[in-house]
Amino acid sequence: MVAAINFRSFRLILKPLALLFVMAAVFPLAAEDNKWLFGAGAQLQALDKITARISTLDVAVGQPDQFGSLQIIVHACTYRPPTMAPEHAALMEIRNINHLGEVLEPPIFSGWMFASSPALNALEHPVYDVSVLACKKD
Repeated sequence: MVAAINFRSFRLILKPLALLFVMAAVFPLAAEDNKWLFGAGAQLQALDKITARISTLDVAVGQPDQFGSLQIIVHACTYRPPTMAPEHAALMEIRNINHLGEVLEPPIFSGWMFASSPALNALEHPVYDVSVLACKKD
């Protein structure tokens, strides 16, 4: 009878200890996952669906660039360090430009785009498609 009581008390202590070991093993990795580096600009791929022309754009952070009738502004470009799984993400704002060269309000896209999941948060435009390829590190 005494052995059964000790075994039960051992099980009651073992479960919280196992949970602590698992948390200690997982949380440092989770903290490492939140480390992002900032790039000086973004390398974007732009597609004109009418002409099937694909262009690679190098857009500096904070500097507007134009592709067709779109104005693209990259507000931030972040990427993972080489020791982690590769991922690039850009915070962008895309607006239409009319035939007079005036930028129209509101933006047709505003948010984060991810290189590994371009369909996650994509530009919905009948003529153009824009996606993130990578961040420029210098």
